[in-house]
Amino acid sequence: MRSIRSLRRRLTVLAVAGGLLAAGCTGAGPAGSGTKPAASPRLDWKRCDDAGAEWRCATVKVPLDHAKPAGATLGVALIRKEATDRKRRIGSLLFNFGGPGASGVEMLPQLSGEYASLGERYDLVGFDPRGVGRSSGVVCRDDAEQAAAEAAVDSTPDTPAEEAAYLKDAAGFGAGCARRSGTVIPYTTTSATARDLDVIRQALGDEKLHYFGISYGTQLGGTYAHLFPRRVGRLVLDAVVDPTADAAGHARHQTVGFQRALDNYLRSTGQTPRAGTARITTLLAALDRRPLEVGDRLLTEGLATTGIAVTLYAESSWPLLTEALEAAEAGDGSGLLRLADAYNDRDEQGRYATRSHSQRAISCADSSERPTAARAKALLPEFRRLSPVFGAFLAWDTAGWCAGWPVKGEARTPAASAPGAAPVLVVGTTGDPATPYEGAERMAEELGEGVGILVTNKGEGHGAYGTSPCVTRTVDAYLLDGKVPAYGTTCG
Repeated sequence: MRSIRSLRRRLTVLAVAGGLLAAGCTGAGPAGSGTKPAASPRLDWKRCDDAGAEWRCATVKVPLDHAKPAGATLGVALIRKEATDRKRRIGSLLFNFGGPGASGVEMLPQLSGEYASLGERYDLVGFDPRGVGRSSGVVCRDDAEQAAAEAAVDSTPDTPAEEAAYLKDAAGFGAGCARRSGTVIPYTTTSATARDLDVIRQALGDEKLHYFGISYGTQLGGTYAHLFPRRVGRLVLDAVVDPTADAAGHARHQTVGFQRALDNYLRSTGQTPRAGTARITTLLAALDRRPLEVGDRLLTEGLATTGIAVTLYAESSWPLLTEALEAAEAGDGSGLLRLADAYNDRDEQGRYATRSHSQRAISCADSSERPTAARAKALLPEFRRLSPVFGAFLAWDTAGWCAGWPVKGEARTPAASAPGAAPVLVVGTTGDPATPYEGAERMAEELGEGVGILVTNKGEGHGAYGTSPCVTRTVDAYLLDGKVPAYGTTCG
């Protein structure tokens, strides 16, 4: 189905990996500026193997451990398309499409048309953050192991046996990461990637960093601004992660955000949120008791929940949800399973991408929290009240995400204060399910007065640039002409 393939691509860009995995949005902790920056490396740009003729690829060497700049190194993969208007060129514009775990080397060429106006005066630059894709990408398990876990592990355990299996699988995932990528996973923090960004900035020959971050990319941008406020050029943060929230806080935000988006969807179909939610929870309960057979696979409660959530990232995908729900109620789970596969990066041959592996490695290196099953259970009553559909899934996720992780995390929450930095655009969408609007408000506050410039998009979906003409014009005016909008500018 073309619509599903298109959705898979779009969801990758919008960092869906961060959507239902609340702990995946926890941030890099406050990192000091005491480490010395690495010497500016030289970039050897060559034609890319799998991108258009206008794209060039290079690798920049960065310290594996920035506290030991003379020690082991790691290669960060870059891709660049030069500005078309060379006479009016501003500099380089780096992108991070979120996750964490999205590959900028893969995604930027696919989506460069959406940034064509910016590409006139900026070199568009994508990169794979450390631990992602071609930058020593983390691998934790193989396709068969991933498929088996999806089919057998209940993501909302109801019995001691299901709970034990859930936690065992989570710990097994971490152990697999240690076996396959143990050299890298201690150094996949967001603060380390922010320092890599500054090495890249120097290698590109830019005095300031110009940057566009989406979803988790906003966390990375906020961390960079905190570490290097005087090197901030023009930064845009769209679909903003709340820097003040811990693991439970992120899960709570997303429980509210996904239910809010679901309520809006239900109203659009003529249903009341209460009645529509009850209809969906009835379906999920039935799947918990007896998953639907789809060929040689099973549509479980967890996969169905994932499939529902996927469609809430963009209002344009709501009709897919209607179709998939109606089919599932009639005994056909193929639609919801295809949607879940789009989220989980599973192709038609049963092969999985490793974006979720990178996401967990980065998130668990960032967060010092290791919530227990007891803590997750304590959250269940509140979370189920906030969202009968997503609450239990997200409460349990707090315990499963970094359970048994083999590396200590950096801090409970990240620091984003950036006194002295140039103005940073912080764009929040009121109907965003994965990074609710309130996170943008808090990021603007954390960046500081005169630095965080809040732009409100009244609408649906995860990310506003390219979907809201008003936001697109506002961001383009800022990036291209340096026009800083008034704090609180509202679109929609």
